[in-house]
Amino acid sequence: MVKLKLLIHWWSNELEYLNDMALFVEVVKMRSFRGAAQSLGMPNSTLSRRITGLEKQIGLRLLHRTTRKIELTEAGQLYFDRCKRIVDEARLAHEQLGEMVAMPSGLLRASMPVDFANVYLAPLIAEFARRYPGISFDFDLTPRQVNLVTDPVDVVIRMGEPANSNLIARKLATLHRRLYASALYLETSAELDHPSQLAHHECLRLKGPGSDRWILSSTDGETAIDVGGRFELNSVGMIRRLASLDLGVALLPAGIAAQDVAEGRLCEVLPTWQASPIPVYALTETRLLPAKTQRFIEFLQSKLA
Repeated sequence: MVKLKLLIHWWSNELEYLNDMALFVEVVKMRSFRGAAQSLGMPNSTLSRRITGLEKQIGLRLLHRTTRKIELTEAGQLYFDRCKRIVDEARLAHEQLGEMVAMPSGLLRASMPVDFANVYLAPLIAEFARRYPGISFDFDLTPRQVNLVTDPVDVVIRMGEPANSNLIARKLATLHRRLYASALYLETSAELDHPSQLAHHECLRLKGPGSDRWILSSTDGETAIDVGGRFELNSVGMIRRLASLDLGVALLPAGIAAQDVAEGRLCEVLPTWQASPIPVYALTETRLLPAKTQRFIEFLQSKLA
């Protein structure tokens, strides 16, 4: 009986310790005690006391606290990296068991480029939402760099090769890019019968490495052209719009330009030439994904492939 009581006491302490780890992870992800307390549905004072107790138990300070924000100490960063994996695996195990008796559910948080989302994803998201009524959605349509470890995001969808090799990348699609301009721009501008002549045109460029050099290929081979112009933007949608308003030549994914071409606002330029395709990836911090995220990625792969 004494051994059983000792075992129960030990197990109770371990459960409380694991629970405090989960609380610590939520505080770091929300970057504030107030936000984490609201997310967890518990008083701010209780949460603060639990984290303080965790620091005393470990014997190291994990967080620098100020009135406006919290920052991880060196020990806190190491502890967070380890604890997050443990908490994620425990949550995943719970969700996978729940999936045996229920449809995937919960809040799906995703970051994606606004133009790709509007053109390609909107109808697919509508179909996915009808298929899984238990899932709700929080979408961040922005090109900003998202930190999948600390930001409250389940999956990031990005165009181009991933810059961070530590993330898990699943390919969703390949976008073919071609040249477009309005009929009025082509009528009132210099001749454009060969890619080399782009050097004498207003080229609407997307910000990023290589924005001033377009590499085009055809059956005749490949050529690189130094391009310029008054406009350099970080929005594909804005580039498409400016091209339709007669301000220059744009290099766009065919799907994004399709409606403007169909309605006569844009014409394809140098149709035998195209730029290298852009891959689209779904990025996650881990392969251990909850059912809602796994289903979402699998659905997009099947529809966009």
